[in-house]
Parts: sequence; C-alpha cells; structure tokens
Amino acid sequence: MKIYRVGGSVRDELLGRDYKDRDYVVFGASEPEFLQRFPGAKKVGGRACVHIFKGDEYTLADAEDIESDLMQRDLTINAVARDEKGRLVAHPLAFSDIRSRTLRAVSTANFFHDPLRVFRAARFAACLPDFRIHDSLPEAMQQVGEKRMLDSIAAERVGNETLRACAGDRPGNFLRLISGTACLEPWFRELADAAQIPAGPAPFHDESLIDHLARVMDRMAGLPLGVWMALCHDLGKTGTDPAMWPRHYHHDRIGRETAMDLGWRLKLPRRFVVAGAAAARWHMAVGNYDRLRVSTKVSLLVQLHRLSLVDEMFALAMADKKSDFRSRARADLEILLSVKLPRKYFGLGARSGEILHQLRCEAMAGRG
Repeated sequence: MKIYRVGGSVRDELLGRDYKDRDYVVFGASEPEFLQRFPGAKKVGGRACVHIFKGDEYTLADAEDIESDLMQRDLTINAVARDEKGRLVAHPLAFSDIRSRTLRAVSTANFFHDPLRVFRAARFAACLPDFRIHDSLPEAMQQVGEKRMLDSIAAERVGNETLRACAGDRPGNFLRLISGTACLEPWFRELADAAQIPAGPAPFHDESLIDHLARVMDRMAGLPLGVWMALCHDLGKTGTDPAMWPRHYHHDRIGRETAMDLGWRLKLPRRFVVAGAAAARWHMAVGNYDRLRVSTKVSLLVQLHRLSLVDEMFALAMADKKSDFRSRARADLEILLSVKLPRKYFGLGARSGEILHQLRCEAMAGRG
C-alpha cells in the first residue's frame, strides 16, 4: 500500500501558506485492506472509493500510479503529491507554475471528465488573486461551456464552489471568469447576457452589469455572506425593459424573486438565499437611507433586524454606492428597539402593531 498526500495542502505547503484540509490517494490496496489499516474510516456519501479518517479524506486510486493520477487533475498547481517519506512527485509544470503563480489547466480532457472543474478553477481565481490565468484555462472552460456540459453537475457541488469563492480574497474573479468563458448557463443563467447590460446611467455607472457586480463583490471581500449579497443585489436589472436602458426602473422589486430562484437552484443554505433576496429587494432603500421618511426607515430597520441583516445591508450600500449610513442606522435601530408597546395596547391584533410602529416613528423623529 502506497499513500500520497495530494493537491491543495501540498501546494499551500510549497507556497508557505497555512492549510487545514488534507487529501490522500491510496494505491495498491483494496477497500478491506485500507480499512484494516485505518479502522474507523467512514465512506463519504455514495462514493465507495472515498473515506474520511480523523478529518482527512482518503481516495482509493483508480489510476495506475501517482504519476497517472496527477495527470488527471484540474490545475498543474494542484498536481503535486508527497509520499509517506516526504518525497515530492509532481506534474512536469507544477513547480514552475507554483513559483510563477500561474493557473494552468492540466488538460482540456480533464475538464470534460468532470465539468465541475470549471467552477473550481473560477474559485481558485477568487481565492488566489495573485495568480495569473494561463490561456489554457479559459480555453478549456469555454469548451466545456459551449458543449453544454455544465448541465449534468449536481447543484450542491456548484453551490459549494460558489460559497468557497465567496470566501476568497477577490471573489469577483469567480464571476468574471465564468462570464468570460460562456459558463454562466445553466446555473447562473440570469446573468447570461449581463456583460451586454449597462449597470446604470451616467454619472453613477460606466460599466456593464457583470463588471459592476464583480466589483461590488470584491469590495465585500472578507464577508462571504456579504459577497453573495453583492452578487444578488442588482439581479433585477436582468429583467428590466431594454428599451429603457441604461435606466432600470423597479429593478429592486423584480430582483427579489430572481435572487431567490438563483439561491435555491444552487441549493445554498437558507441564510444565503434569504440574504440574497433581501439584498436585491432593499439595497436601493438602504443606499438612500438619508432620504427616506421616518416611517419607511422604521419599517426597513425592523425588517432587516428580523432577518439579522442590518450590518450586512449597510455594508453593501457602502460597497455599492459608497453611502455610509452604518453608524446612523445602528443608532436608529437602538432607539426603535428600546420602544416597547404599553400593556394597555396588547391584544389588539394588527392595531397593536400599528401603534408600536407609530411610537417608534415618534421616538426616531425626536432623535433627529
């Protein structure tokens, strides 16, 4: 039995970066032989060849040897391995690409074999923004997209790569790369034409919708939920009347359902689906917070507080419009939450809510 640690942990070790996840490939062992050496290892899902042992993933190889296994991987920088004695084995271009910080496809055929690698590659562009993209990578991705091979991927796998990209240092690269390689359909089909849709009228915008979304995503880097909200916030612009472009009337009303559909399609956690829909519906109101009537401010803050999205929404407004109302909104929220409904108004149904709303409006108006 030969065991090699492979992929990201070896790559990050060579880059001098910390790593947590460790993946291993096992050669020369049947499943019973592997389990005899690693009692307690558990199979992962329905994949009989993959087991988890003490938090690490072990794959029983279907390749003949480690060299063949490495030639089947997605990117050259991931085609690296270290054996149990610490010796390195690598794709012929792996070390040079790691040194030069280059994202290069091992082969187009490998992307055909597992089309998810399109989204993995885009995720690496988001998480390794100091790496340049070799021409071979978008070429391989585009061929997969043009052959409509992305349809067959399980939704959970696409959603997982999307979430990991949202945690990257430059998450907008994820959207840029899949957009530039015809890989938005079917999973991100709402954005299929977004490179041709103006983000909005001058002087507020001078870019396409896809470029705007990617830029706002970058500004939200470090807040994965906020990055997803940035991706979703202007989705309504994909459904406005082209005759009215570059203006997008009522795109915030259109966008809520569009964002919900996208989140559920990718089988994202409910927290992300709800946050994306809220970003699409309320980003315009939050971005114009200083112009809202007191009553509207109260309703908006109560809604966002119930969703636990006050900080995220006002951070999004800062990233989107550079409108910084965060301190004001926090202070206003503190005031309205301090207002309690007098007991004499309990049990009046909808009227109780109306009275509480009015009392909160009066308290907030008195602050101003």
